[in-house]
Amino acid sequence: MGFTTINPASGEMLRRYPFVSGEALDAAVTAAHAAQRAWAAVPVEERARAVAGLAAHLRAHGRKLAEIVTMEMGKPLGEAMMEVDKCASGCEHYGETGAAYLRDQTVETESHRSYVTFQPLGLVLAIMPWNFPLWQVIRAAVPALIAGNGVLLKHAPSVPCCALELTELFRAAGLPEGLFTNLFVDLPATADLIRDARVQGVTLTGSTRAGREVARLAGSEIKACVLELGGSDPYLVFEDADLPRTVEACVTGRLINAGQSCIAAKRMIVHESVADDFTEAVIARMGAVRVGDPMAEMTDVGPLAREDLRDHLADQVARSIEAGAECPLGGKVPDVPGWYYPVTVLTGVKPGMPAYDEEMFGPVACIIRAESEEDAVRIANDTAYGLGAAVFTQDLERGERIARTGIEAGSCFVNDFVKSDPRLPFGGVKSSGFGRELADFGIREFVNVKTVRVER
Repeated sequence: MGFTTINPASGEMLRRYPFVSGEALDAAVTAAHAAQRAWAAVPVEERARAVAGLAAHLRAHGRKLAEIVTMEMGKPLGEAMMEVDKCASGCEHYGETGAAYLRDQTVETESHRSYVTFQPLGLVLAIMPWNFPLWQVIRAAVPALIAGNGVLLKHAPSVPCCALELTELFRAAGLPEGLFTNLFVDLPATADLIRDARVQGVTLTGSTRAGREVARLAGSEIKACVLELGGSDPYLVFEDADLPRTVEACVTGRLINAGQSCIAAKRMIVHESVADDFTEAVIARMGAVRVGDPMAEMTDVGPLAREDLRDHLADQVARSIEAGAECPLGGKVPDVPGWYYPVTVLTGVKPGMPAYDEEMFGPVACIIRAESEEDAVRIANDTAYGLGAAVFTQDLERGERIARTGIEAGSCFVNDFVKSDPRLPFGGVKSSGFGRELADFGIREFVNVKTVRVER
């Protein structure tokens, strides 16, 4: 047992790494704890400059890193290169803004001096997913490190090579040994780490089920916790939407990373007056997508990351069709090596179907008809999730009103697909989690927001 690399394009097992446990695990945490204590004493400006230096190493080794991502989880190479570039941009952003985000805030009171200061908590355990195996780690670790914390990485078991490359990246950039520590640990050891007194915060990106367990453990230990969980993002298409632009945004938002994204366009809620035209255009656009070898330059969509994920998606589609959904495109697992699933469109989607009620992690567009604006908003919010959403209309006042107050989600875009940006906070509500990553909100999740008041 351990962490295993299996090429999803072929099903071939490539590498296996054993779990670390016992004395070796304790020694690693002890070293990380000592490194963090020393790092916390470094001025925040120096911490930000050091972490910003990761960007150059990311760009210098971009092709190698992208190939490892593609090999381990099947993302098309071009998308993997974009992920590396996004990581570099995130490091540069925090290098430029991190110190300002953490600057003391003076508050006028009757005292001689009053201010709020942001001090590090200690070690943060980062439990990270496989779908964006570099970006998810960078966006969690970089702000935590600039804030003066240390990071213990518990990565997804299917992307060990990405975890090792990230460790080498932080080392090459000159960060203190042990400050960023990768740990190949199983679930019981992960639970023990959450309970460990040296760990003062936990951040998880993963399933809602995993989030509930991490929240339970972190809560029982009174520890800071950020959860970025599942999503079933609604994309609302109104009668006045620019249809070609909207179709392109919806299809792009659905198919990035083969649809394996928490903020993918999972439910396309379309006003009935344009539903036929929209559906026809989506089928045509998705039917032209090239599915194949993720290392090939012309490939748009690669395989799903794991066999169990492909099989679960196929089951969700089959059960939706059995419940009355129609499938004008795709819907059948191809008889080829690897864990491929065809680009698929489901129409006639209604409550009671997996395509309506569950998160579908793969290249499946689910189209739902709405009778009116009010009906579309009702359907959008008729979900346990609340991560991202998008509204498509040429009436910008209408779009902004719905985005601002109508949709229950952590991010809502108007006339574009949802994406994370280091300049803006990212996270969800309801079963999509709590807390925020990125921007100033994210860097302050794992700090002691301390009041200091001085009298003469």
